[in-house]
Amino acid sequence: MAELRGKRVAILVENIYEDLEFWYPYYRLKEAGAEVVVVGSGAQTYESKHGYPAKADTSADKVSAAEFDGVIIPGGYAPDHMRRHPAMVKLVREAVEQGKVVAAICHAGWMLASAGVLRGRTVTGFFSIRDDLVNAGANYVDQEVVRDGNIITSRFPADLPAFMRETIAALGGVREAVKAD
Repeated sequence: MAELRGKRVAILVENIYEDLEFWYPYYRLKEAGAEVVVVGSGAQTYESKHGYPAKADTSADKVSAAEFDGVIIPGGYAPDHMRRHPAMVKLVREAVEQGKVVAAICHAGWMLASAGVLRGRTVTGFFSIRDDLVNAGANYVDQEVVRDGNIITSRFPADLPAFMRETIAALGGVREAVKAD
């Protein structure tokens, strides 16, 4: 596993986030030694699809992409709420433009579409947002994880092991993650 000490990673949060897609990356990154900062749209606490609360450390309008090595965007219906906040969309756009690792799972591709960073990129996501990704200029493929430059995407919670292997490898400067048996 790549050692992530000294790395600072933002995990975005909004109401109706997918529990596993927030908490699995949160703890995996901490386990790997990264400093994890939970970034919301302005509220202090957000509820998941199943009512589990997540507390934001800060809001998107108080941080910049330059402060982080990467940004994780969980799915659920949270990305539809995130993209209604210009500061959250700006954070994602600037992270991609600055070459930071940006990892989006499930419906999080909506944030990439709203940030205008998908043209010419190969990505995956939950099948129901395929048209949104394609209409934003992406090449959609149905795979558990796709890494196109600094953008990493996956489809749903069952893909989390591959998603986090690839994300941790990218944050650690590894070209590609080692496939698990």
